[in-house]
Amino acid sequence: MQPTTPTHTLIYQADKQQFLLDSDRYIEDLLEARYQAIVGKRVSSQEKVSWKNSLQEMARVLRDERIPATAGIGIELFAPQSMSRIDFTLSGFDAHGQKTIIIIELKQWSAIKLTDKDAVVLTQLGGGLNEALHPSYQAWAYATLFEGFNEAVASGEIRVLPCAFLHNYSETDNTILDERFKEYTQQAPLFRKGMVEREKLQSFLSQHIQQGDNQSVLQQLISSRIGASKALADALAKLMEGNREFALINDQKLVFESIKNIARAAAPGKHKVVIVEGGPGTGKTLIAINLLVKLLKTSMAIKYISKNAAPRHVYKAKLTGSMKQTRFNSLFAGSDNFHDMEQNTFDLLLVDEAHRLTEKSGMFNNKGENQMKELINAAKCTVFFIDEDQRVTFRDIGSKEQIRQWAVAKGAEVHEFELTSQFRCSGSDGYMAWLDNVLGIRETANTQLDTKSYEFKVFDTPEEMHAAVKLRNSGNRARVVAGYCWPWNSKTDTTQMDIVIGDNYQRQWNLASNSMVWIIAPDSIEQVGCIHTCQGLEVDYIGVIIGPDLIIRNGKVVTDAAQRSSMDQTIRGYKTQVKKQPEETSAKADRIIKNTYRTLMTRGLKGCFLYCTDPETAVYFRSKFI
Repeated sequence: MQPTTPTHTLIYQADKQQFLLDSDRYIEDLLEARYQAIVGKRVSSQEKVSWKNSLQEMARVLRDERIPATAGIGIELFAPQSMSRIDFTLSGFDAHGQKTIIIIELKQWSAIKLTDKDAVVLTQLGGGLNEALHPSYQAWAYATLFEGFNEAVASGEIRVLPCAFLHNYSETDNTILDERFKEYTQQAPLFRKGMVEREKLQSFLSQHIQQGDNQSVLQQLISSRIGASKALADALAKLMEGNREFALINDQKLVFESIKNIARAAAPGKHKVVIVEGGPGTGKTLIAINLLVKLLKTSMAIKYISKNAAPRHVYKAKLTGSMKQTRFNSLFAGSDNFHDMEQNTFDLLLVDEAHRLTEKSGMFNNKGENQMKELINAAKCTVFFIDEDQRVTFRDIGSKEQIRQWAVAKGAEVHEFELTSQFRCSGSDGYMAWLDNVLGIRETANTQLDTKSYEFKVFDTPEEMHAAVKLRNSGNRARVVAGYCWPWNSKTDTTQMDIVIGDNYQRQWNLASNSMVWIIAPDSIEQVGCIHTCQGLEVDYIGVIIGPDLIIRNGKVVTDAAQRSSMDQTIRGYKTQVKKQPEETSAKADRIIKNTYRTLMTRGLKGCFLYCTDPETAVYFRSKFI
């Protein structure tokens, strides 16, 4: 494999003396021009104002004569393995001659509110109160990116120190320094508004940068090769050692070894695209995680990608043993951030749950062209793990056909594999075929389910079903899930109940504080999960509540998208589309609802328990197994 080429981008570079001169003029205009020239995109007026305000504050800090005039200044440095930009960097040498870079996260925040999520706060952003990462965590995370993926930093030649400067945040408000953030503020000191705080920041900077470098250290940083450090790769490999949960079996191992060879042969002009097809429980994610860990040791620039956040958060937690933010975060990413990515930025992208990919990206679905195209362009080798029968929203377009088309357009060599060995549902291919038949997805010969090898039960009440699942929660390996037919009231008011059925059953949806790791969180047995928190994941026993969106009438499966909660984003736009294209839209919604329950009912390794809100539907399912 050829060495990974540098991909660091820096918008502004100067020494302290030049920066102070530029800040006295119109540095925001200078930055805007350079950003457009380098990145090729326009800058919002809001970002220009942010530059102006924050950089004026940094100029005041840097007028301290203890900070060398020849110290290097970098503004808007793109972090390795990321499209994130680091606000401000200061470079030079410490008292012992150690090459040093200080990362400074700049914020205009004036107040925050606490949340129960690790390193997450609420603050005024985008015209409202929104979640954001704690600034000290952000700065620390950037430093760990360099430690893990920049050769000069990983080798110890350059030391990176993080800190945060909230120049509008009152020095008397200690909420931002709450005890829950201590592990991050200790590693990345936080400074606030006021003369005393400014002097603390000046002392911190002058203590670690005692001699200027005329930008040489900064230049070395941005020119250094990007690739996983040996320390990071070894640490991750050690975490996987002896963990039977990550062992590869049968065709999983064969596919894994084949993809390893394909990925190593990929290069610019010799692009590879791999399609791995397999149903629930065939080991798609297992192969992806093994490839991530094993190929990191070859210094590849690599990421595990999933559209749905739950799989990447859960597997990161399983791999590292921590549900908190970790230094391995940068290896796991969503699929929304590749429309701006340069070609061949990565050696290898592992795209799990590829059937969930969408056309547009971003919060408002208005960025990019096609996620499959963008993921192929961003890497020398892109591997898609796919099961087209698990498309569960109107926006899901991931398909083998489209992947092939975009690969051909790129001039990439396409390799395809199929995983057939079933390790979920007690290894019962018969259960999968029965489920397709009983849900009306496709006709199969499996009209009756033999429950000798796989435990399947239908309960009269939801409380009985939930209690049965709870009894089997040994090792935190049983959960209850449901179709999205009830609003998520508890998301904004934790005293509210969500799934209310009859007089005796009242439960909340998956924990709002850690919904992305709900399936492995200790208290989750008390809640009810949805498709978004369990797809791509598994437990020993799954309990499924089938809501009024799927009922049986005269032996036929009938779906009704109108019975879904108005908060459900999976069928967003249904009411508008069904007026314009009634038959096509109804057929699409019908398949999404059936696919959703198929996915929910295949999460259990050992058994599936069922409760149906509609009595006739319960009778139907009871008649389908022995």
